Amino acid sequence: MGSLMDYMEAYALLNKYGIKALRASYVSSASEAIKFSNGKKIVMKLISDKALHKSKSGLVKLNLSSESEIASAYNALAKLGENLKPYKILVQEQVSNGTEIIVGGNTDVQFGKLILLGLGGIYVEVFKDVSIRVCPITEYDASEMINTLKSKQIMLQDPRNEKIVKGLLLKVSELLTKNPEVQELDLNPIILHDGTYDAVDLRLMKG
Repeated sequence: MGSLMDYMEAYALLNKYGIKALRASYVSSASEAIKFSNGKKIVMKLISDKALHKSKSGLVKLNLSSESEIASAYNALAKLGENLKPYKILVQEQVSNGTEIIVGGNTDVQFGKLILLGLGGIYVEVFKDVSIRVCPITEYDASEMINTLKSKQIMLQDPRNEKIVKGLLLKVSELLTKNPEVQELDLNPIILHDGTYDAVDLRLMKG
């Protein structure tokens, strides 16, 4: 069985390969969370191995900007955390709306490292519309992964997204190829917006 990589460790590894994840930090008080927000909108999440479906269990608080909102969200999560020890509270920048995609990776006994692309969020479950390739991939493979998706038009609503997604696939392929200990990778969602992107949820499993 693999183990889940700590969020900030995963954040640092992605950063090393030029994969842009939302600025984030662990906090241990409401005042630390307020300082992190610095007047900008943030998201707060309770992270615990005992909590698998964060959004379903009320463990994610969105659209926090005022000091009172941040403080009450922190206190509510800390109270829930009493039953989910050990736990950590993570604060993250909140990204503007955009197109959600998923980039995933796992290890196949026969083929080795695989990389996956599809629309993110609920669409992965609903449409099962994903493309998969064996790593390492080339730029041609990355283009093909985009072009074989039925949902390509949605993903490329903004013409700048094609170049962004291709670059992202190549970087994730490199990360998977050069880090054999990373058995699974799940970046879902990655939000494409305003000619750029942000990986919002990071899940990396080490073998």
